Amino acid sequence: MASTLYRKLFESHIAARLDDEYVLLYTDLHIMNEYTSPQAFAGLREQGRTVARPEQQMAVVDHIIPTHPSAIRVIQDGPSALQARNLARNCREYGIALFDTNDALQGIEHVVAPELGMIRPGMVVLCGDSHTTTYGALGALGFGIGTSEVEHVLATQTLVYKPARDMRIDVSGELAPGVSAKDLIMYIISRIGAQGARGFAVEFTGSAISALSIEARMTLCNMAVEAGARTALIAPDGKARDYVFERASDLQGSLRSQAASVWALLRSDADAVFDETHFFHAADVAPFVTWGTSPDQAIAIDSRIPAADGSAGHARALEYTRLRAGMPLEGLAVDRVFIGSCTNARIEDLREVARIVEGRKVAPGVRAMVVPGSGTVRRQAEEEGIAGILAASGFEWRKPGCSMCLAMNDDVLAPGERCASTTNRNFEGRQGRGGITHLMSPAMAAAAALTGRITDVRKLGAAHA
Repeated sequence: MASTLYRKLFESHIAARLDDEYVLLYTDLHIMNEYTSPQAFAGLREQGRTVARPEQQMAVVDHIIPTHPSAIRVIQDGPSALQARNLARNCREYGIALFDTNDALQGIEHVVAPELGMIRPGMVVLCGDSHTTTYGALGALGFGIGTSEVEHVLATQTLVYKPARDMRIDVSGELAPGVSAKDLIMYIISRIGAQGARGFAVEFTGSAISALSIEARMTLCNMAVEAGARTALIAPDGKARDYVFERASDLQGSLRSQAASVWALLRSDADAVFDETHFFHAADVAPFVTWGTSPDQAIAIDSRIPAADGSAGHARALEYTRLRAGMPLEGLAVDRVFIGSCTNARIEDLREVARIVEGRKVAPGVRAMVVPGSGTVRRQAEEEGIAGILAASGFEWRKPGCSMCLAMNDDVLAPGERCASTTNRNFEGRQGRGGITHLMSPAMAAAAALTGRITDVRKLGAAHA
């Protein structure tokens, strides 16, 4: 029977069928961070259980870690420091690999795992973080789980799982110059809504998707959850194969040819049936920016904030962001610029920012930060001269971590500050109580830093186009 890629992946990992709705799903890799795992380990101890397969676990300190460029990082906040110590203790006790506070490979979990070759096509990867959908860029079934589920995975290497429905999002054509994968996913979310993919496993297809780099595909899959998707997938191709082979040192010789043969089968059958399908044209996409407090409240940079739709959410969003219907976002002054997060802190993102800002200066009165996604990205950016370009332009060059993506560390917005941000969520208070977040691409954030205003990066001049 014809099958979608999603069904092939989860059905190949069924350890047992529990009833007509639920299965026991085997997990190839489980990733943890410091804030969703403590209760899970406590539950193990209370029940006298141990970790079933420590070698298939990995942990990272990323959400609460400071990113200021000190030689040795020390978490000053007491509760945060306790979370980090508890994670280190739990990993030592159960034999789990940990990228701790000052580990050279420390970084954001969804950046570290792929770049170290841990994510391969066909895997099931779970993590107590909703943006685990990122791994779909490599043809892996990744999704976030709750703390009680973290405990279950630690104890059994399985998850009680109810399969999702299938959705296909097809994007044809080519993205125009100045338009990125971040703009594309924000465009899609604005069209289908923040709940448009709720209950679905989304597979991205089409010529525009095939043209994207692996890092751009990660951005796409990362933010699919902002449309409510339970997971996101892109069929692995030659780009995915080469990306993994370059990083997975254990895959050598005959293992490589065997892996390539298996991965080539990981795609939806031509006659597979999806429960829902959406078609988009890449040429319709412009640089996008959010105006409200949900990722679907976004518009093209050359558009105006939509008129009130009568909903309380629309009115509340305008009140919180201090904007009004009918006004453009282009030209709106910003106080802060943040380039980072598991959505846009990879080397490809930083190269684009450096290309735009080289020889220019951050606008007076704007505080601009660049936080690389991992120690590896940071070193690569320094070796390539990117860090020097950013510093010369007036950006703060920080150490890796989730940083200002969320207000769980000391990188936060002050009340009323307006930020051009490459992150994935613009909820009220997400980057600091009373802070106002405008999501955009790294290129658009770079343009905002240089001009001090939300600016169409395509208008910066041919020399930097």
